[in-house]
Amino acid sequence: MVRHIGVVERRARLALRHRLTAETRAHDPTEVARSLLALHGTDPSSVYVGTWARMRDGRVADVERALYADRSLIRLMGMRRTVFVTSLDVAPVLQAACSRAVAARERRLLLGMLSETGVAEDAGGVAVWLAEAEEAALRALKERGEATAAELASDDPRLSTELVMARGKSYEGRQKLASRLLLLLAAEGHVVRGRPRGTWTSHQYRWAPLTDWFPGGLADWDTQDAQTELARRWLRTFGPATADDLRWWTGWTKTQTKRALTELRPVEVDLDGAAGLLLPDDVDETPPPEPWAALLPALDSTPMGWQNRGWFLGDHGPHLFDRNGNIGPSLWWNGRIVGGWAQDGRGEIVCRFLEDVGADARSAVQVEAERLAARLGGVRLTARTRGRTWLEEELAC
Repeated sequence: MVRHIGVVERRARLALRHRLTAETRAHDPTEVARSLLALHGTDPSSVYVGTWARMRDGRVADVERALYADRSLIRLMGMRRTVFVTSLDVAPVLQAACSRAVAARERRLLLGMLSETGVAEDAGGVAVWLAEAEEAALRALKERGEATAAELASDDPRLSTELVMARGKSYEGRQKLASRLLLLLAAEGHVVRGRPRGTWTSHQYRWAPLTDWFPGGLADWDTQDAQTELARRWLRTFGPATADDLRWWTGWTKTQTKRALTELRPVEVDLDGAAGLLLPDDVDETPPPEPWAALLPALDSTPMGWQNRGWFLGDHGPHLFDRNGNIGPSLWWNGRIVGGWAQDGRGEIVCRFLEDVGADARSAVQVEAERLAARLGGVRLTARTRGRTWLEEELAC
């Protein structure tokens, strides 16, 4: 008989494995990233706020030290062509399992855009021209140590070639090759986003050779082996979950997802009518955690870990997600989302409950809001990489 796993067990696993209770909070950012597999990094501030929520005493300096001094964390373009921050032991797996396919698509797209510029007479000539531009970019970056895309574009005329983006569309724009080429080189495992220009909330990065993090380069995983390993790690972090959840999270095809899961031979469980999966050695019941509350940032890795979110989101989706399916800042109480938060015009944190949660929950959320405010120190967060949610718009006013 197929075992039934209800929402109580799933919420307990989420709380403990994602380090959201006071007892499970980590001592350093690398522990947090490893526990979540990867921190969603499209919005730079999400990495910091999401890490602080799971640390005993996190500060800006702690995350920056892990990213830029100790270099125990690394940014890379991974699942669904999205930027993530992950630990060095996980990075080679993500690169082979997801980034490699992203890079192949990016290369085809870039070759097409270059063909339109007329840099060469035929496809073969364009490929040779691009290879020479790549060598020039990597050489210039090695000489500089760190550089912005604009700085690299000034080092070689090929890198300042203008590309037309979304040709013929109402939002058509132009971009220098250096910017697009760095994205490709990052997906292929040659360069990495380094320190940002400006503060920790900045979206503009300097770039560095990936060998600054991996002196010998990334471990060369076989793609299928890496996909199996990533599926195993994902189930350990997010299981029980469905095959559709894994396929959505990774951006894989149904065939790739099925192949990876077949290798793992997971145990099938009943998730209130849906076919869930667990690793064979991970079927024991989870002890109930102590009551807990959390303020998680937009695009946090926990709510973005599943496609099917009803068991922790309820009916609150329309208030908390933007038009592109990205979650905004969320309030959590004992394993479920109960509201959202934002900064008002004065930069103060304002919380809004979407259901009656009781006095204990309100008090616990207030403690977490004060803890986050102390870490922000008056810094205003922005939503540049996504649209504001309905609730954010209301609270900001």
